[in-house]
Amino acid sequence: MAYKACIFDFDLTLADSSKGILICFKHVLEQFGYPPKDDKTIYDTIGMTLVDAFDLLTDTPNNPQREDMRVAYVKKADEVMVKNTFFYSGVIAAMKDLRAHGVKIGICSTKYRYRIADTFAAQAGETPADLIIGGEDVPSGMAKPDPCGLLKCIEGLGAEKSETLYVGDSYIDAETAQRAGVDFAGVLTGSTMAEDLANYPNVLIAQGAADVMAYVCKNKQ
Repeated sequence: MAYKACIFDFDLTLADSSKGILICFKHVLEQFGYPPKDDKTIYDTIGMTLVDAFDLLTDTPNNPQREDMRVAYVKKADEVMVKNTFFYSGVIAAMKDLRAHGVKIGICSTKYRYRIADTFAAQAGETPADLIIGGEDVPSGMAKPDPCGLLKCIEGLGAEKSETLYVGDSYIDAETAQRAGVDFAGVLTGSTMAEDLANYPNVLIAQGAADVMAYVCKNKQ
């Protein structure tokens, strides 16, 4: 398939933000008086909305403090996230190559758009993407796996669903693609195992996003 648009999740797909995320969650749990959680438990929440993650990490469904905790997380993230987020090897060069092959690039993430843009500026010196759809760009309650953000990104890129590939590291991303009716490529840089990604429709499962981009470029030739 010669894709005309390639849309990526951000955290653990294009970049390793786990260090910053761990710092923020641990800070907020301590601030609100909750017992600490181990790194693996926190790591496994990456890709969830912040309020859902706090429900899980506090063992309190619909935690009445979830919104206050989200606000505290964002405040801490403003201090530490960008400097503790690092693009995976080869990703920036692969994104440039993808665009050189005429493929539109989008990013669709629950992470805030401004934080993604700031990370590109600080860590890469540029943003080799045509459109970013972040958590603030979708209505409340319509975060992934709701396909709203992904469909908005496809429309913004001027692409058709049939010519779009969505790339992500988690079962949440796989379900988002499935619900949107677009092709999916999984990457193994997150916590979801290959066999779990393989339970969803996919065109390939690769070690990393740069490998997926090489695949797309090869099929454009």
